[in-house]
Amino acid sequence: MTTPLAQNHVEIEVQDFGPIVHAKIDLRPMTVFIGPSNTGKSYLAILLYALHRVFAGIGVSGILRFKALHWWDAERAQRQLPAGTVADIEHLVQAMGDVNPVGAGSSIVLPDGMVESIRTRFSDLGNGTGTEILRSFGVDKARTLVRKGEIDRARLVIRCGAATNPPFSEHLLEFSFRGAEFHAHIPDAISVPKHLITEVNLDSTLRYIRSHTDRGISDFDGFLYWDTIDWFIERIMPYLVGALHLPAFYLPADRTGMVHAHGAMVGAMLANVPMVGLQPYTRTPMLSGVASDFLRQLIALDQVPASPERTVSQQVGVHGAAAGIERNILHGTIGVERSELINYPHFTYHPDGWKEELPLMHASSMVSELAPVVLYLRHLVQPGNVLIIEEPESHLHPAAQVEFTRQLAKLVQAGYRVIITTHSEWILEELANVVQRSHLPPEELSTVSVSDAALTADQVGVWLFRQKTCPRDSEVVGSEVVHVPLGESGLYDSGFDDVAIALSNDGANIFNRIGRNG
Repeated sequence: MTTPLAQNHVEIEVQDFGPIVHAKIDLRPMTVFIGPSNTGKSYLAILLYALHRVFAGIGVSGILRFKALHWWDAERAQRQLPAGTVADIEHLVQAMGDVNPVGAGSSIVLPDGMVESIRTRFSDLGNGTGTEILRSFGVDKARTLVRKGEIDRARLVIRCGAATNPPFSEHLLEFSFRGAEFHAHIPDAISVPKHLITEVNLDSTLRYIRSHTDRGISDFDGFLYWDTIDWFIERIMPYLVGALHLPAFYLPADRTGMVHAHGAMVGAMLANVPMVGLQPYTRTPMLSGVASDFLRQLIALDQVPASPERTVSQQVGVHGAAAGIERNILHGTIGVERSELINYPHFTYHPDGWKEELPLMHASSMVSELAPVVLYLRHLVQPGNVLIIEEPESHLHPAAQVEFTRQLAKLVQAGYRVIITTHSEWILEELANVVQRSHLPPEELSTVSVSDAALTADQVGVWLFRQKTCPRDSEVVGSEVVHVPLGESGLYDSGFDDVAIALSNDGANIFNRIGRNG
């Protein structure tokens, strides 16, 4: 039976990873992690970032780029074309002619040879997937990521497919004291939308290969076939790994300090580079992958050329996303100036109504906290990308937290995907309001202020990280992750109320004791 390709639905299940005993989540356009500190919210967020880097093809040293893996590989140049090469492409050309451009019959079954080539590409990921995850966490041993205790293996399963059907592909990554092992299950039969096929000129490829069949296939002819396969894999990747094929950007929790100190941090690391290996007791500072990526992007962000695929409307949307935060929260603009001598960036804040801007380090902590978000939206993150923000509430007054939540919801409406970790009751309550607005009748929804946003419950997913104890002795063994639906009260049951109730009861008890002794 042919397995239909379904885009974007991804289920992630982890077991015994970091502090997490078990978690199962499905990625939504807005994915929210809540819960006590030290329960693994950042662990899971960093893991998701690493997976996006792997499957978007921008992993460590470029080794995970499917296309780059094979273009001019010497071993590949000597490889014979698979049996049935011409028949495979002829099959696709014939199928294109038989399929209507629209309707239920607008999909084409890939030949067995192409499916096998896709399976080979996934096996080529090999240890690279584990390597990228280790780099993102800033550790050098896979066992570091295994939950402490009697456990010797952590397990990650990625399932992709239609939300209403069994997943059609499943990818398994296991961490143990021996290392990391990656396995991918690709179905035997895959059908793809016809529009994916029509974007490549198979006719010319077929004619070229067929014309050289009699005298033998040269290395270049083989390259032509492999290039065609690579093209298909790039187009099919969104269906094989869902939303994980999208580029992701990570804003760590300590971004404010890194923005202020990035010059000194980079200078200190560069100062130690010439002495590496010469001074045995001097070690170059180690950074996690998310921190080093943030520093690197921060230094070069205003020099990143605009993507040729970004349309004029998308450019307006990107600048609009940054401008919305500046206008509604910062009441000023964030800028980048470069030193004339060394071309190094310096960040500024220009308050509304002021004649001159301030160095960012002289602005409030709220401005410093939101400046990286503004800069990333203006220079790096595009609609269709994933923005991961740790603790977006940091240094923000509750009113600013609520407004920032609205801005994040607007990003989702504009086609971005957002993942956040938070301890904020204000953020969660505003997200509940965002979802509740989507239930308004059309005539009421049309009257909602442009400053508000509305997302459906399917677009917003909230997961609670909570401590898990051993049944025998009630000792905390880690954390478990559970989905939190929007309750009948119109709120997410986060456990924040328990803290408020405990405080209220404690205050009432103190008041009563004062009264008795007064």
